[in-house]
Amino acid sequence: MQPTMLPIARKVINYMKRIAVLTSGGDCSGMNATLRAVVRAGLASGLDVIGIQKGFQGLIDRLYEPMTTRSVSNILQRGGTFLQSARCKEMRTESGLRLASENLKGMGVEGLIVIGGDGSLQGGYAIHQQGVPVIGIPGSIDNDISFTDVSLGVDTALNNIVRAVDNLKDTASSHDRAFVVEVMGRNCGYLTVVATIASGAEYSLIPEEPYDLDDICNDLRKRYQEGRTNSIIMVAEGAGKAEDIANQIKDRIGFETRIIVLGHYQRGGSPTVYDRLLGARFGQAAVENLINGNGGMMVGLQGSKIVLTELKTVIAAGIRPINPMFPRLANQLLA
Repeated sequence: MQPTMLPIARKVINYMKRIAVLTSGGDCSGMNATLRAVVRAGLASGLDVIGIQKGFQGLIDRLYEPMTTRSVSNILQRGGTFLQSARCKEMRTESGLRLASENLKGMGVEGLIVIGGDGSLQGGYAIHQQGVPVIGIPGSIDNDISFTDVSLGVDTALNNIVRAVDNLKDTASSHDRAFVVEVMGRNCGYLTVVATIASGAEYSLIPEEPYDLDDICNDLRKRYQEGRTNSIIMVAEGAGKAEDIANQIKDRIGFETRIIVLGHYQRGGSPTVYDRLLGARFGQAAVENLINGNGGMMVGLQGSKIVLTELKTVIAAGIRPINPMFPRLANQLLA
């Protein structure tokens, strides 16, 4: 099915008076930049803007506060989300969904902006079906959301990973070591393979492609015999655990083997310029399209343009497939 993609509307017909915004699911750097843009663009358009605390749980528990320009001052450089986020089991029930929607309407909210990953977008679409217009903004360091080239937080996470690998190479070279580095990515290997290319790591093990540890061991042993001083094996969490892989290759490759699990280190830190700019563009576009009546949509980036795709189409598409160019490039650069 062809997705419905609309250019961002330019003519503003302001029939709304109050909107709300929340961040949901896993946090990522760039969310605060997006919140700032939503609040300031909303206020500039004559809207009241309500910040919902702790994601969808805040809708259930009525945790909210009116936003002012001062509310979002001095947050651009901060990682995470100042509104905080939480998982909400009640949103999976009909009664919880109905309560969340009724609470929004009780606050006088006429439109909602949801910033988060696939589960958050599903929750947003469910509320949209309850009669509250919703615009979704993709925020996921895994870069696994369809119909956007990149999601919030991806660039910052990649910079965090590459910085860590650069540091590991220094110590690995001092001791003839191989490091197995576990990266986030349960179903998508984007972070792993792109970080492999950017850091010059030797291997990227991702869920999308099979791998043979015997072949890897043979190659690493050859590298050791050639006098190479280190090797880095990147593995997405969905392709295997660093400890398991290290246990299978140790004593077979010449190099001493160590592991590092980057975990939530990847999520945090001051957002890059790219994520700050992307958050600003996403936030402003979300407000503009709520005002113009384009509910039930997700804003996304395709090429250099911000576009809209129906939330139901995004959800139905599932996990965004990795561009096969990246694994191919990583393999070609192995030397």
